[in-house]
Amino acid sequence: MRAVPLSVVIITFNEEANIARCLEAVRGIADEVVVIDSFSTDRTVEICREHGAQVVQHAFAGYVQQKNFATAQAQHDYVLQLDADEVLTEELRQSILAAKQNWRGSGYTMARLTNYCGTWVRHGGWYPDRKLRLYDRRQGQWMGLLLHERYEVSSGEPVGMLAGDALHYSYNSVEQHVAQLNRFTSIAAEELWIRGKRNVSLFQLVVKPWWKFVHGYFFRLGMLDGFAGLSIATISAWGVFLKFAKLKTKNSGAK
Repeated sequence: MRAVPLSVVIITFNEEANIARCLEAVRGIADEVVVIDSFSTDRTVEICREHGAQVVQHAFAGYVQQKNFATAQAQHDYVLQLDADEVLTEELRQSILAAKQNWRGSGYTMARLTNYCGTWVRHGGWYPDRKLRLYDRRQGQWMGLLLHERYEVSSGEPVGMLAGDALHYSYNSVEQHVAQLNRFTSIAAEELWIRGKRNVSLFQLVVKPWWKFVHGYFFRLGMLDGFAGLSIATISAWGVFLKFAKLKTKNSGAK
């Protein structure tokens, strides 16, 4: 059976520290690589072109919109969507090559193994963190509002599972994590507002953050990841508080 042609699509903005290893890992499995760049001000575009990728400049309008736009730019219907800070392991590369040779269904999920400040995190709900990233674009689309975008299959066709991990190089420092958290909680609060959520309770401000920590650190065994697990559980709990606190102040300002 002839292998299906595969387009790798990646969205970027100032990813010069990550993009090269992402692109190197798809060499040999990609029939084309398309990078949708949101007008980076660093060397991202230059590095992409050095690696033979096609670069399309497109203003960022949200994760869902950007990823659907990226998928539409692909030459082929079979698409592997990656983030710039993700790298395929050799086991995952071989799984993708096997899927190309014997494609079944609408797509395939893959596990993500995250590196947090130098530690590979395997607990606390961060692993295996399976995502549908390899898909036939004719049978689904990216969905979501402002945050937590996901690829959804609309055809009813089965979804397979790939062996191997996508290595996710997330945060190099606690400072970077906190900065990202501040941005994401603002987006999350805006999304709740758009969904019509107006009332913020003491339960949401006190109990939900507490439970987020307890669930991740103890019940999901984040404690086994050492300092990384403690940091993730604590900052994640803080994020729950921030999301609802920002929504509450947004509600107050709208009155």
